[in-house]
Amino acid sequence: MSFKIVVDSCCEMTPAMKQDSCFVKVPLTIACNGSSFVDGEHFDQADLLWAMKQSKDAPTTSCPAPQIYMDAFDCGTDDVYAVTISALLSGSHNSAQQAKALLEEEKPEKNIHVFNSCSAVCGETAIAMKIKELAEKGVPFKKLVREVEQFIARMKTLFVLEDLENLRKNGRLTKLQAVATAALRIKLFCHATPEGEIGKVGQALTIKQALQKMVEKAASDPDHEGRPVYITHVNCLERAFKVKEMLEEKCRFASISITEAGGITTVYANDGGIVMAY
Repeated sequence: MSFKIVVDSCCEMTPAMKQDSCFVKVPLTIACNGSSFVDGEHFDQADLLWAMKQSKDAPTTSCPAPQIYMDAFDCGTDDVYAVTISALLSGSHNSAQQAKALLEEEKPEKNIHVFNSCSAVCGETAIAMKIKELAEKGVPFKKLVREVEQFIARMKTLFVLEDLENLRKNGRLTKLQAVATAALRIKLFCHATPEGEIGKVGQALTIKQALQKMVEKAASDPDHEGRPVYITHVNCLERAFKVKEMLEEKCRFASISITEAGGITTVYANDGGIVMAY
């Protein structure tokens, strides 16, 4: 059975994924300081980082219209799997669901499933790669959906941010608001909750200490052994490689991949942010 994996642009692809025709990325858009940025192949991270530093207001993001998802879904394959940023963080998931419903009215024979990642960034990457692994093994559509939903339920997304200002301004830190506003200079070590919200795991006085805590958290999780792990960085490749070295020393992941942040990740994680998922 032929298949296609559609992801929104919060999914950070590895170089190999970018060359793989089974993946299609649907861009979100960003508005900041009077400028508009399409989170696509021509996205300029330096321009967005500059605009964010110049703006008193947080950037705003817009999800793809259902028609854009419909065009991506209507690709001539038997099975279509979509992966979106957490439904609690963006309207991207709802837009993809609308597109699914509309296309199924026109083509009821088509298999389409939209996965709510309950995560973001390289959490979406991990899910997309799991779908590919199962689809290439010939796992039937319904069974694949069940197995990937189980994978999402077990997946861990951990992150340490250098700067919390954007998350604070746009309300993404609802449950952490008191902590974030009282101690913004404290480096928070956070995770994606099972529901797909942002939760605090711990804190540290320095980014180095926070990253160490993140690695120790993964190392203490027996479920990590034998899994691939994905690291996404926002304009801090050296820091990402340092995290990779710490993971290699303390953990038993099957593989470690590093990806660069696109536009939506840059908005959420800001300059210097590190996200990992497995």
